[in-house]
Amino acid sequence: MIKIYSTSWCPSCVAAKQLLDQKGLTYEEINIEKIDMSREQLAEITGGMTVPQIVVNGTNIGGFDQLMILNQSGELEKLLND
Repeated sequence: MIKIYSTSWCPSCVAAKQLLDQKGLTYEEINIEKIDMSREQLAEITGGMTVPQIVVNGTNIGGFDQLMILNQSGELEKLLND
């Protein structure tokens, strides 16, 4: 299961969702603005205060840059299969 904590104005959030869409992966998007989640609350849940915060099978992988690194190295597939 993949969760993406995002905002509506975040270009990195859009890029992360596009990458996951291109790979045919499903995810749950949680727009922190729409649910009125503070950055502090986000950090309590994910460990990070910036968006996107991407959680794969309960493991926070960080943001878009980390997603790209995991994808390019093949580690994303391993995380998804755990």
